[in-house]
Amino acid sequence: MPNFQPDDFHGIHAILYALFDENERLDRVAMRRQVEICLATGVHGMAALGLATEVAKLTEAERRTIMDWTAEDTAGKVPLAFTIFGASVAEQVAQVRHAESVGADWVILQPPPAGSYGAPEYIRFFGRVAEATGLPVAIQNAPVFFGRGLTSDEIRDLVTQHPNIRLIKGEGPVTDIAGLIERTEGRIPVFNGRGGLELIDNFRIGCRGMILAPDCIDHAVRVFEAFRSGDETTAEAEYAKMLPAAVFVMQGIENLICYGKRLFGARAGIAIQDRAPAMRPNEIGLAMVARFAAHLGRLPHGSS
Repeated sequence: MPNFQPDDFHGIHAILYALFDENERLDRVAMRRQVEICLATGVHGMAALGLATEVAKLTEAERRTIMDWTAEDTAGKVPLAFTIFGASVAEQVAQVRHAESVGADWVILQPPPAGSYGAPEYIRFFGRVAEATGLPVAIQNAPVFFGRGLTSDEIRDLVTQHPNIRLIKGEGPVTDIAGLIERTEGRIPVFNGRGGLELIDNFRIGCRGMILAPDCIDHAVRVFEAFRSGDETTAEAEYAKMLPAAVFVMQGIENLICYGKRLFGARAGIAIQDRAPAMRPNEIGLAMVARFAAHLGRLPHGSS
């Protein structure tokens, strides 16, 4: 049974990068260090297998492996979510089953990466997957990144039809997320991402939390904690420190995977290897990574 329920989900949740060795295989030691570092920063939740985890490059077996490792390393310290990737209902349900088996607290459904259909088809698809599990389910609505998505009214209809869908993972500007919160009448917790852009304003409009890659995760945690305590001056100062780096890495998903991952590696002392096909860094980008890493400082070392 899950240890956490949606009312416990808040704050800054880390979405892990896929870390590879020089032979393009998943690196067990580096993945463990990543989780340890995120926990040491004080994250309020852990997640894996989203866009930052390069999920489309992973085999089904590798996705299950990342679930196994992340659950083992998180060890129930914070709520654990896995993004569910798959081109069919059966494939997604199989991934959900494995998430259940390792003790996930919730799952985040992505639209199937096949074709482009109208909203009713996606509503039926998500509903069938959600009905297959007793875990709290979130929908990742990121039309800019996926090329497909639902409107605020369609999301309202979806969660009305399927009470098991209890959270929304948005990927959009604050103005769009505010509309989503308004149209769902604040009845369903909403998380945003986008690398922490507009971080404080997301909290001002009522976002329950943010799901972010770990390159600037320590500063994001401090922003949230300061904002929650009513110290907006400290929150703004921490946000100002991380914002240039967030803008740099969030020029697109491939840019995030190329440079955001390298920024994390530079701050964590972890060598970064790519799995082809991949955006390759250039000298200008690497110089910017080094400059941002020096400005942001080293990440906590964790337990190792």
